[in-house]
Amino acid sequence: MRLRTFSHGVHPAEAKITSDAKIRRFPFANELTVLLSQHIGRPAKAIVFKGQEVVRGERIAEADGRMSIPLFAPATGVVSEVGETINADGVMTPSITIKPFPASEQIVHHKKALDVDKLTPDELVSAIQNIGMVGLGGAAFTAHVKFSPPKDKTIETFIVNGCECEPYLTADHRVMLEHPEDVISGIKIILKITGADRAIIATESNKQDAADLLAEAAKDDERISVEVLKTKYPQGAEKLLTRALLGKDVPSGGLPADIGVVVSNVTTVAEIGALLPMGCGIIERVITISGQGVSKPGNFRVPIGTPLEFVLEKAGLNDQARQVIFGGPMMGKSVSYLGTPITEGVTSIVVLSESELAAGTGKIHACIQCAECVSSCPIHLNPSKLGRLARKSRFDEMVEEYNLFDCFECGSCSYVCPSHIPLVQMFRIAKKVVRSKASG
Repeated sequence: MRLRTFSHGVHPAEAKITSDAKIRRFPFANELTVLLSQHIGRPAKAIVFKGQEVVRGERIAEADGRMSIPLFAPATGVVSEVGETINADGVMTPSITIKPFPASEQIVHHKKALDVDKLTPDELVSAIQNIGMVGLGGAAFTAHVKFSPPKDKTIETFIVNGCECEPYLTADHRVMLEHPEDVISGIKIILKITGADRAIIATESNKQDAADLLAEAAKDDERISVEVLKTKYPQGAEKLLTRALLGKDVPSGGLPADIGVVVSNVTTVAEIGALLPMGCGIIERVITISGQGVSKPGNFRVPIGTPLEFVLEKAGLNDQARQVIFGGPMMGKSVSYLGTPITEGVTSIVVLSESELAAGTGKIHACIQCAECVSSCPIHLNPSKLGRLARKSRFDEMVEEYNLFDCFECGSCSYVCPSHIPLVQMFRIAKKVVRSKASG
């Protein structure tokens, strides 16, 4: 049977070497640093002071408005600093550092059970904000805002994104295999919030085992179905999921809610299903650690605030390591400072070797007009033309005539370019210039 998918896209080597590795709990570092700005929206406000003792799960920062979330102590210990720390972008960011007590059992004490069946949709939205949940697929958008679209939007379909199409990443796959009941529980909560008639769990064909397990877990709820899509990158993008599953396109500059859809990452849904009934704030997340640069790859439940260098030490950073990436190699972010802490938005840590880097790099040459980038772009843009305009700083033309902001920087064009032109990087710079001009 022909599997559903979208047109164009690419097929990078999957390299999912950790797909059979069960989720294991990661040890606590000597210090955990919680960034107050680890989500899209206003930073949280610290409510603890240096020298204060805190217990695991205790609120240490409160939300600063609707587009913000509270934060919680990832370990029982003492606050050693309320100051600033360098984030993955190399920017000093407000933070709270905690030294865990070595003898503590690290039991979560701060929780208040909720009867989610008795809560109204608005109360559920508030509860999701109160546990500090953001999108765990990498974007870190505040979850309570995503699940409460404008009142003039009628949501008909909730899509659970379990595609995990980036090479190396397997955390979502393992969550689906090991916690299917949490996924289903989370779906039921979000269906109640959004008022959607149905939920579709979308996975790729390389995760058939997860699809079968989730279908069995959802068999008693006719609102929930599972769809297996073709394995192709970037199948997990919101706009491409709606096209593949529903035959609907999100309008240019619009959101899935404009066509009656809400999309969420499967691990986000599972964590809501697990944490909300217990009233627990999020203090850890599942992360894939992979690449030829580490000796002990796997999937781990890592405390929020764990320093990257501690993670790499425990994962066995080896002599082949050349580049560290938060996220996958297609859309991830290269990390320059190894002391940066893990946040809710870190889906994976990929450590590439020289040979892995060489596969996607080379000397930059002039565009040869081969149109490979045009044939690969899943949004059907013209990356070649956009690249030429970017070189000439014709940014307004890129936006007005060639829909620059429809590009979601998947990297397919750069991946196939035989001239090794850094198209995505050029588009990012162009967007920043346009936004800067717009803001004055």
